[in-house]
Amino acid sequence: MTVTRSIRQQPSPLAAFFNYGVRKTLHKGWVRALAALPLPRAQDVVTSRYGVKLRANWRDRTFQYCRAATYGRDLSGFLAAQDSPFAFVDIGANQGLYSLLAARNPQCARVIAFEPVAATFALLRDNIALNGLEAKIQPVHAAVSLQSGIATIATDTAHSGTASLRHRAADEGGDAREDIRILGITGVDTLIEGAESLIVKIDVEGHEETVVEALAASHHLGRIASIFYEVDARWTDAAAIETQLRTAGFVRFDRFGIGRHYDVLARR
Repeated sequence: MTVTRSIRQQPSPLAAFFNYGVRKTLHKGWVRALAALPLPRAQDVVTSRYGVKLRANWRDRTFQYCRAATYGRDLSGFLAAQDSPFAFVDIGANQGLYSLLAARNPQCARVIAFEPVAATFALLRDNIALNGLEAKIQPVHAAVSLQSGIATIATDTAHSGTASLRHRAADEGGDAREDIRILGITGVDTLIEGAESLIVKIDVEGHEETVVEALAASHHLGRIASIFYEVDARWTDAAAIETQLRTAGFVRFDRFGIGRHYDVLARR
């Protein structure tokens, strides 16, 4: 089991409101306003405030947030604190921010990064190469689910992080559709073979319940030490996910954020 140095205590309700409801909201607005200014964007490669190199993708809000460290330090700090060997499974890797951050920890044996959207996957591969981490990170051009197959995903070129397999996504925005490869849990199990403890990140815009169900059916479930996942109350049943994870042996659930959109770190 992966052992970590202690991370910060959960903030009080007032501190959480300030950190997530005020400061983070203002930071997002500031980043978006700066990106909208008619400034020269000569840099093809930038160094994010998280300390990793990224291929510039100025129009994309997800890139803007990765560059400016708008996502905060909850998961990045947790990954940096790992002090025994682990492997990182990044489901919904996007351009690879957290895969890169995990791989920088000397205790990280390897990273398997799943990203189904073609243009985003190309940026993921570029960013792995830019940071010299080809030997440590394995990019996989697929989404994760219970069964393998092909599905249609709704995408938004202005915000790649909102790509979604939800049935209603076509009615909720986005500007394109793309057929993507789905890798079932049997195929995922082949990729994550090993002895290290696993840390899993899930960011799949409404497909989280299905991914958790797939992980619960994995032959490697016992190796999963922690799962960091996104919740949006508009389309995610947070109680159902927590119940399933408790059944699978997870006992601690730390929440980061307020309102209807937040993250949870589940640990054994």
